[in-house]
Amino acid sequence: MINKFNIHAQKQEFPGSDTDLNPPAEFISKDYFGSKKLEGKVALITGGDSGIGRSAAFHFIKEGAEIAITYMKGYESERIDAEWVKKWAENEGGICKIYPVDLRNSQECVDLIKHVLLDFSKINILVNNAGTQYPNEDLSTLSDEQWLNTFATNVHSMFYLTKATLPHLEQGDVIINTSSVNGYLAPGNMVDYSTTKGAQISFTRSLSNQLLSRGIRVNAIAPGPVWTPLQPATLGQYNPEFVENYGGNSPMERCAQPSEIGPSFVLLASADSSYITGQTIHPNGGMMVGG
Repeated sequence: MINKFNIHAQKQEFPGSDTDLNPPAEFISKDYFGSKKLEGKVALITGGDSGIGRSAAFHFIKEGAEIAITYMKGYESERIDAEWVKKWAENEGGICKIYPVDLRNSQECVDLIKHVLLDFSKINILVNNAGTQYPNEDLSTLSDEQWLNTFATNVHSMFYLTKATLPHLEQGDVIINTSSVNGYLAPGNMVDYSTTKGAQISFTRSLSNQLLSRGIRVNAIAPGPVWTPLQPATLGQYNPEFVENYGGNSPMERCAQPSEIGPSFVLLASADSSYITGQTIHPNGGMMVGG
């Protein structure tokens, strides 16, 4: 585990890479064996190349699912990370295909679903995980461009991709949205990011009510601080000192490994959560939040 003394000040070029994390992140515990909870299922995971998305991908493969993962188009580090996940999955005897895409573009989301259906013939699990953040201490200096890009990446993409996927989902299929504890705690230096995370929670709740009659469950996961490339690539770019002892102010006095978040995706993707919809799971190290 990472404790508050292990992480030092550092930064990465955006969007960051798991390869350059110091210390390295853990994506799945060596003690996680899986029990075929997702056998026969096809999962589409946005941002599945790194961080929390990579952990979800690893756990889904261990549970017998076939996976499709997206990575941010135009970044070589993203492609390398995605290829690494694909190789890992194949070494485990699984099936993984990777897709470069700009999820902020509605047509690219439509085209993505067409490609995934051609490759897999179905989608049973949609994980809206891709996201971004940019710290800002003063709303008067928060540019319109940053505000719009944060919403386009975190909220609009979720709408575009879910809308494109819905006609192909059937009873028993699921949607899982990655939100954040910051949607509840709302730190002052993350106004745009926190606002999008709150929107994701409301989107999850409302859509779950809409899809109840179709037997499709919709839930969210709101992690606390997690050791992913997004931290040195955004917080670190703003100020490398922000990354030092990342998560040390949480009740557990450390951030999470991605491996500690991945099992929550398995729960919500599997029949183990058949009576859970419209809810948010909070793997956040003990932070008390409402909702």
